[in-house]
Amino acid sequence: MKKDYVNVNAKTIDKWVKEGWKWGIPIDHDTYKNAQKDNWEVVLTPTVNVPKDWFLPFKNLKVLGLASGGGQQMPIFAALGANCTVMDISDEQLKSESIVSQREGYTINIIKADMTNRFPFENESFDLIFHPVSNVYVKDVHHVFKECARVLKKGGLLLSGLDNGINFIVDEETETKIIGRLPFDPLENQDQYEYSMKTGSGMQFSHTLEEQIGAQLKAGLEILDIYDDTNGEGRLHELNIPCFFATKAKKK
Repeated sequence: MKKDYVNVNAKTIDKWVKEGWKWGIPIDHDTYKNAQKDNWEVVLTPTVNVPKDWFLPFKNLKVLGLASGGGQQMPIFAALGANCTVMDISDEQLKSESIVSQREGYTINIIKADMTNRFPFENESFDLIFHPVSNVYVKDVHHVFKECARVLKKGGLLLSGLDNGINFIVDEETETKIIGRLPFDPLENQDQYEYSMKTGSGMQFSHTLEEQIGAQLKAGLEILDIYDDTNGEGRLHELNIPCFFATKAKKK
């Protein structure tokens, strides 16, 4: 099971979606219609809306939603005139994309694929990649960012939501005690593996800022902007402790 962690995560996320997971609830019709009127917001992290000036003009823009299934962001971009592709490992998340696109009558390219493998796209296929927090389910972020750079056109943008590891060191119930060590890697640490299986949290991995930022730079991306965000709920949120951040990067 340890070696097949991607399928563990796919099944875990499918289960969460069926149980009403916040990030698996597709937008409603009114939200789509409002986006067509240029009244919209999207997030890469739990609470902070992505600045509008982080985007390129959407008309005919080729957008990849990377691990961005769920019918939340791609429908917005489609409503704004973009040509959208969504790639995700979760059947339930991709099902939501299909439901919204059929309901609203737009076309979207829906791809079930694994970020840990080579992305199933040609070089320089996209103008923009929208990548909400999901690297937490991947051990090797260097591969992910290298593939992002490969499939982006020159001058294209990568917008990423990323974790900073803090959630892995505190107790999940009260967020008052430091109980864990970093890195959190259930493939290497048996205690962390057993905890992951016990809590049903899937196979998640902490990543340092050095990894998250450094991997983008090494892939040939230029960091243009950054912001922090909290969990959106719980004690760390109440104390305004950032547990996530987002980056805007451009392919040179």
